[in-house]
Formats: sequence, C-alpha cells, structure tokens
Amino acid sequence: MPSKPGIYRFLDENNTILYVGKAKDLKARVSTYFTSRSNLGPKTEAMVAQIKKIDVVVVESELESLLLEAFYIKKHRPYYNIRLTDDKSYPLIKITSETYPVVSLARKMDEKSAKYFGPYPNSGAVKLVLTTLRKVFPYQSVKNHPKKTCLYFHLGLCPCPPVHDSLELKKEYRSNIHNIIKVLDGKSQAVMKDLVKEMNESVSGEYYEKAAVLKKKIQALSIITMPSRSPVEYDLNPNLRSDIRSEELSNLKSSLTKKGLKLSDLSRIECYDISNTQGTHATGSMVVLTNGEIDKSQYRRFNIVKDGRPNDFAMMKEMLLRRQKHNEWPTPQLIIIDGGKGQASAALEVLTATKSSIPIVGLAKREEILIIPKDQPHFSSLLVEKTHERRFYGQNDEHFLELHLLKNSPELQLVRRIRDEAHRFAITYHRKLRSKNFIKS
Repeated sequence: MPSKPGIYRFLDENNTILYVGKAKDLKARVSTYFTSRSNLGPKTEAMVAQIKKIDVVVVESELESLLLEAFYIKKHRPYYNIRLTDDKSYPLIKITSETYPVVSLARKMDEKSAKYFGPYPNSGAVKLVLTTLRKVFPYQSVKNHPKKTCLYFHLGLCPCPPVHDSLELKKEYRSNIHNIIKVLDGKSQAVMKDLVKEMNESVSGEYYEKAAVLKKKIQALSIITMPSRSPVEYDLNPNLRSDIRSEELSNLKSSLTKKGLKLSDLSRIECYDISNTQGTHATGSMVVLTNGEIDKSQYRRFNIVKDGRPNDFAMMKEMLLRRQKHNEWPTPQLIIIDGGKGQASAALEVLTATKSSIPIVGLAKREEILIIPKDQPHFSSLLVEKTHERRFYGQNDEHFLELHLLKNSPELQLVRRIRDEAHRFAITYHRKLRSKNFIKS
C-alpha cells in the first residue's frame, strides 16, 4: 500500500465493490480500518468483515481524488457508501442555466435545465472543489443575489452581476462557467491551454493588466490540477500515475543523452535551491525524486553560514560541499541546480574538487532551459545529436549546451515539479528563520 494520495476500493469475495474512499496517504488511511484501536461502529465493522481485496488508484492532486471518488461512487454505487450515510442523499454541484448561472451545492436533481456534477462523498468535498475553482473562476453562489456589492466581490470571488451587469461581464462570466464545467469534466488541460493562449494574446496586444490576471489564474489552476487527468483515464488505467512517471523519466534521460550527457538511470534526482534576503538569512534546500516521485523523507535543509552579502554562487558551493560530506546519503544519478550558467559552474567546481562524477545540469529560472556544462566527466560531444530545429535546442557556446524542453512535455513536467518543490521548501525554511529573527529583535 503506497503512502501517496489516491482512491481506495474495498471488494468482497465476489469482487463486488463494497466501498470507495479517498485519502492523502493511502497506507495511513486504509490501515485505520484494521487496527485494534479503531472504533469503527457497527456498520463499518460489518463492512470490514466482508473485505477480501483492496485495490488503489494513485492520483496527482486532491481535486483529482475528489473527482475520481465521485466518479466511482456514481458508476458503481457501492452498498456501504450509501449505507454509511444513513440514507442521506449525496451532495452534487449544481450549475443553473440563467443569464448569470448560479454555482452551488445541491442534494437533488430538481431542476431539469440545470447541469449537475457528482455525486460527491460529502458536503466538505463539494465545498473544497467549489472554493478552489472560485478562486480561479469567480461566480455567483446564490440565486437571489442582493442588489448591492457583497463581501465575496471584495475578495475577488463574486462578480456581483445585479450591481455590475454589462455585455463585457456577461461574456466573461459565461467563459468562467464554461471553464468550471470543463474542469469538473476532467478537461483542465484544455482549460489551461486556452488561458495560456489568451494571456499571450493579451501580452501581444499590450493589455498587460489583463495578462497579469490571466497569469495568476494559470498559476492557481496549475497548483490545484496540474498535471490533470480525467476520472475516465484513471478508470481505464489504474496505473496511470506510475506510467506517467516512467514516461517522464524516460523522456528526460533521452533528451539529456541526445545533448551529450551519459546517464545510467534516473532512480534518484536531487535538486538544489537557495533562498535569501539580500544575502541575509540564507538557506538552501535539497529535494529528491525517487523513481520520479517526490520523496520528502530524503529532503534536507542547509542554513548557509556565509551570508551577509548576496552571492548565490558562493552559497551554492557551500551547500554542495556540505552535502558531499554525507557519504551515508544515497548517491543521485542526476543533480539539478536551480539557476543558470553561473550556478551550474559553481556546482561543477565543487563536484570537481570533491572528485565526484555525478551528472549535473542547471535550470535557468525564467526560460526553463536546462544548462549542460561540457566540462564534466559524463559529457561526451560524440553523443550530441545534430539538429537545425532552433525551437527545440538553443545555441551552444564553448563551455555549455542549452536544452529547450518542449512545452507541456512529460520531461518538462518532471523538471518543473522538482524545481517548484525545491523553491517551496527553501522559501518555507527561509521564512521560518526570518520569523525567529524578527521575534528575537
């Protein structure tokens, strides 16, 4: 049983699904049904007595787990999902069909013209889905909205149509509802693509305020759903997440090999990032992917000693020198440095001084270009494939090669995931140290 987010299903001796549930940690959640300390209650105990098999589906995000759980409950209508709610109706998401559709929680399909999504396992799940989507696509949540600006308007969550009615608002609101429906149908990748296209068009037309708003929406949607798959995809292939990870690793290895970097496998990848405020309270983070999966048990924090002046290169060298002293930690097959040629050079200097031959690449912050130093043991110019496709590969210089990964490619998803995690981990620790210093002073 993996300690990962996903869906679990209990089956009886006839392979009939008894119950479907979701969990942030499948192993921890499922084990609660089988420990002597569990106070399950008579209905749950009756269910557990019938369990002969457990299967799981590992997913990418909390929103995916909610949608997939709802999909399985609707598809299979497991006896104990119904039984354990004491015959209460499962909550639904309801979207009305008026000029400004209302998005709300419902218990019955009592309006023929409305769209319904679900059923969901509980009202808390519905509220989480709606709260998450509302931050990206604001909507009206009550049918008889007062003819005055509401609190949610000031929070950026409700357009308040009775107060701000206009042709422009109608168009924007319809677009928001359309996108909400697509996300609930498991088509968030298509929504993301449309938002990126609209943002690029806004930038080209010099509508920078609109582009900034769209960028925030893209970032929010990325956090909650990317990479997003529909419940049907998981239903057809319960090993979908594992297959995605394998594809990511295989593609990254292939792309780096074509640019001259010799790699055995990528079972362990380490990524390093520095966080500081003008050189003060500098911290470093090491995050790890094990077989493509985030492995928080292997994370490490470094409180950088040489602070006082902003020098990312020296800080990176200090962090890697201290990491190299830990021979008891597993050896990575690839090191990713969050930074461009300067940071990659600093890291390579450390690895050379410590006689380490671990392959290393830098990750340019803005362009998301992989920087490959040529002066490392695992680089061979004989492996570099010749290409005239500038869209794929950047210009070479004397000491570095650049690898431009394709947008939305599996390998880029992997690189973004570990880079974002390293940044999050470093920032979290940095804020903690600043907070302690503020309290002391």
